Parts: sequence; structure tokens; C-alpha cells
Amino acid sequence: MKKAEDCQSMDEVRAEIDRVDQALVDLLAERWTYVDRAWVFKRSPDEASVPWRNQDVIEKVRARAETAGMPAEMAEALWRLIIGWGIQYEEERLKQK
Repeated sequence: MKKAEDCQSMDEVRAEIDRVDQALVDLLAERWTYVDRAWVFKRSPDEASVPWRNQDVIEKVRARAETAGMPAEMAEALWRLIIGWGIQYEEERLKQK
């Protein structure tokens, strides 16, 4: 693992981007296991979707992005897409129950 400022060539930059991409996919796959589990609990009326939760997640992601030096708007756009996929998946699974 190299810091961006330690890369001395485009090949090194590309190798580090590939490493980070792999880690991101692994983390998103882990997150997905929880989305897959959540729909099971959402079958109960007591655990149904809560409207404030999505905004809470977005606010946390934006804050983390700002702290980490990432554009908060980009993080928000990505998480809205991730959340949308999760909601669609849960809705489809709940229809099948």
C-alpha cells in the first residue's frame, strides 16, 4: 500500500486504484449481506422501514466524506444509489414472503 503522494508513476497509481477498488467491492459485498438480512426483519410491522433512516445514513456518509477529504456530494450520490438498490431488493423480497 502506497500513499498517493508516494506514487512515482501512472503504473503505481493504477495499481493502488485497483487495490482500493478491490477493497471497496469487498466492503460493499459485506454491506450487502446486512441488506439481505434486513428484509427478514422488515416482515414484522414493528421493524418496517422508518423514513428517517435513509436521511440519517446520508448525513453520516456526508460527514465522513468531508472528514476523509472526499467530495460530500459524490459520497451522497453513491449512497443514494446504494440505498435505492437495497430498498428495491427488500421490496421485491417482501413481495415474495
